[in-house]
Amino acid sequence: MNAASYVIPLPTQASLPVVGEAGRYPVRRIWCVGRNYLEHIREMGNDERAPPFFFAKHADMLVPDGATIPYPPLTKDLHHEVELIVAMKSGGLNIPTEKALDHVYGYAVGIDLTRRDLQLASRKKERPWEVGKSFDYSAPCSAVQPAAKIGHPSKGKIWLTVNGKEAQKGDLTELIWNVPEIIWQLSQQVKLAAGDIIMTGTPAGVSQLQVGDQLECGVDGVGSLKVSIGKPE
Repeated sequence: MNAASYVIPLPTQASLPVVGEAGRYPVRRIWCVGRNYLEHIREMGNDERAPPFFFAKHADMLVPDGATIPYPPLTKDLHHEVELIVAMKSGGLNIPTEKALDHVYGYAVGIDLTRRDLQLASRKKERPWEVGKSFDYSAPCSAVQPAAKIGHPSKGKIWLTVNGKEAQKGDLTELIWNVPEIIWQLSQQVKLAAGDIIMTGTPAGVSQLQVGDQLECGVDGVGSLKVSIGKPE
């Protein structure tokens, strides 16, 4: 079907640049792992022994490197969460851990922006987290590094600074559930496919953001990302 087959204009395909490639990586869905670094679980007062769980953001919530992000509505407590991102090239149901990395195209660095006050209010009322996690401009993401060039990182510093001051610092070795295990767990819940990206969790040090803040973050061997927080739309 072409564009003329639809009654309204087709939405723009969400995509990310790829390091060293002219073509872009098309994003189908964004999946996020909740609570996957021990120190972050402790700072949020949650159960250290709980199995991983997942929530989603919409693909059109991606924000490119260098962007200024409008401070979102409804919140007075916007937080940053730096994460390693996994970009899938194929998928399926019930992918075994030993085959999981065969389905990975590459890796990137992202920030799971969170309206913490709304997230916590929803949790207290036993409602879904969506209002706190899934909102416009909530998924800044760097260019994708192909695994064919950098391999599959399992160790290395993950970090974030706010206005040049270190806020978050950890290491990929501290992931409670590593990348193959995350893919295995998520593929039991949904049928993964090419274009799906997975945000793998954040280390300790999340904190409140203000208008004018400058954020820089990165993962050793993968890349870095810079964004700023602007005035509300």
